[in-house]
Amino acid sequence: MALRVLLVEDMPDMRMLLADLLGVAGGFRVVHASATEAEARLWLQENPQGWDLAIVDLVLDQGSGLGVIRPARRAGPAAPIAVVTAYASAGIEEHCRRLGADAVFDKADSAALVGWLRTLA
Repeated sequence: MALRVLLVEDMPDMRMLLADLLGVAGGFRVVHASATEAEARLWLQENPQGWDLAIVDLVLDQGSGLGVIRPARRAGPAAPIAVVTAYASAGIEEHCRRLGADAVFDKADSAALVGWLRTLA
């Protein structure tokens, strides 16, 4: 059975790329894609058990992925949460992990993300 993915990314091209990477890794199905922090938080409130994995971009047109990590962790205490960002650094990774993220990936390093996804599938 495919893992259900909550995808939080505001850029349509990047959403498509992430969906393609999920397809390459195999065993995943995007159940909801949010472009804003508010939309993702509302979906999590309405569907707390409706996902198995969250992939969250940090910089959104409206809001921040940082505001999605904690509600996602509360909704799915054991569900993996991955952050994808163009601003990956040791400090960003540490902050995201404190909020509840399991992994942080640079958007330019799709191979690392696919490798991690394969360990989950």
